[in-house]
Amino acid sequence: MSRRAAIGAWAVDVVAVLVFVAIGRASHAHGDSVAGMFSTSWPFLCGLAAGWIVARAWRRPCVLVPTGVTVWISCVAVGMVLRVVAGQGTAAAFIAVALGFLGLELLGWRLLARTARRARPARSVPVPGVVRGEHP
Repeated sequence: MSRRAAIGAWAVDVVAVLVFVAIGRASHAHGDSVAGMFSTSWPFLCGLAAGWIVARAWRRPCVLVPTGVTVWISCVAVGMVLRVVAGQGTAAAFIAVALGFLGLELLGWRLLARTARRARPARSVPVPGVVRGEHP
């Protein structure tokens, strides 16, 4: 996988976490201040980074299993542990919502990418020595 594709995949994952945080903050009327977004997102972003390192996701960032699953579980697990360390809440309902929503996002875009890749028509590869339109 190219470096550019890996950076793009990382960016999609980061945006997914930020969307999760923004929706959660909005649904609880916590506002959208930069400090508030940072306070809520940093544990999950650290978990995301841990998942990328554990899975070596830069090698195959769009693969659902094991890359996507490792990134997803690490994002939630490390995120929750860091929230506890930071004195933030980790109610069972919040863990379930985080697992569900981040799973949908982090696995969902990978599933869509895989489906799109498979739906693309195969490229015709020219055979050396064969003129187009002629058959050997």
